[in-house]
Amino acid sequence: MSTEQTKTSPSFIAKVLALVLAFGPGIFAIGYTIGTGSVTSMIVAGSRFGMQLLWVLLLSCFFSGVLIYVFGKFSLLTGETALFAFRKHLKYGKLLALLILISVSFGQWNSLMGILGISSNIIYEIFALNYPDLLPYRYQIVLGVAVMIIGIFYAVMMVGKYSFFEKLLVIFVSIMGLSFIISLFFVHPLPQDVLIGLLPSVPQVAGGKMMVAAFVGTTMASATFLSRPLFIKGKGWTMANDRQQRNDAIVAAVLVFVISGAIMAVAHGALFTQGRSVTQVLDMANTLEPVAGKFAVTIFFFGTLSAGLSSIFPCLLIAPLLLADYQSGELDTNSRQFKIITLVACLVALIGPALGANPIQIQILSQVFNVFALPAVVLGIILLVRQRNLMKEYRFRGWVIVSLYVALLFACVVSYNGVLGILEM
Repeated sequence: MSTEQTKTSPSFIAKVLALVLAFGPGIFAIGYTIGTGSVTSMIVAGSRFGMQLLWVLLLSCFFSGVLIYVFGKFSLLTGETALFAFRKHLKYGKLLALLILISVSFGQWNSLMGILGISSNIIYEIFALNYPDLLPYRYQIVLGVAVMIIGIFYAVMMVGKYSFFEKLLVIFVSIMGLSFIISLFFVHPLPQDVLIGLLPSVPQVAGGKMMVAAFVGTTMASATFLSRPLFIKGKGWTMANDRQQRNDAIVAAVLVFVISGAIMAVAHGALFTQGRSVTQVLDMANTLEPVAGKFAVTIFFFGTLSAGLSSIFPCLLIAPLLLADYQSGELDTNSRQFKIITLVACLVALIGPALGANPIQIQILSQVFNVFALPAVVLGIILLVRQRNLMKEYRFRGWVIVSLYVALLFACVVSYNGVLGILEM
């Protein structure tokens, strides 16, 4: 091969990066969906119930894929974003959009507290394993690390470019996905356990209903669907990218299922079979150590940390993003409004670490709260796609419409379970 050919031919890494970036908005969907909330829910469920809730994960990922596709298709067809369209085209749409904005932002900011707490605790545990003298200073170190992490992320947010956020998320999501899938080779459930997990059943124990709601809250997240049109706009996609948008939605849903399922399976193999459960961050960190040693623990550490870091970006974005969506359907990441709201989100994120609260409990509860806006979000898009003046000559296929109505029913049932779970607490 000549020197000139070597210079002009893209490297293998460059080709892989270009392929991943081709599915840009889907990276944000994975970032929203698989964070420390998802990791926490999957590990806690896997350690307590084995693979019993795999069917919930499968349904959530299927409906998520359909909703990601439908919200994206609506945006390509109309050029409008979700909340802006709700407010503009639906009766009582202004009230509906406002309630969704408040509810989803509240849920995501709660998630931020848990995400930052878990990420900070993981970094502390890494230091404590190597420097035992740090053990008495847990609170100070965790809070200091939390301040440092959120400060760095706020500074990065001020760059204000979609492409920059996207590339950073590619790095975090790739590390996360590889870490958890590699971990699965160390411990894995038996095939019959996986098949049994696909049969619908709810654990008849305290916290079982809440765990189902947390599962759906983290894998079928309203923020993912609502943000989809804005990220598609940020990518500059048009109807010419229709096939790419569909493939992007499929890839996002499949990857969420594979990575989340791998996390649950690892917890099943490492903890459930030994009768151990997760209550603290250190329990999550040491999921693999009894059976696979410290090397596997290190891999899992980095996967969980990457999951947290990949979620901080989308969670910080959600409130200014939805407010801009509600106001005009356009997101300006350089605006004063964006910078102020993002700063408030950073300060809220520090509440959990500042109070020394258990981030595992915060994270599970926040995922349950995330599910309450879901029925309204699904109902809103159903009402929009039924309007012929908006959809023009395009009609969604019958299976898509049926899936939307079943998703609405599923969301209502899960929200009801979430209420029962909170009352049980």
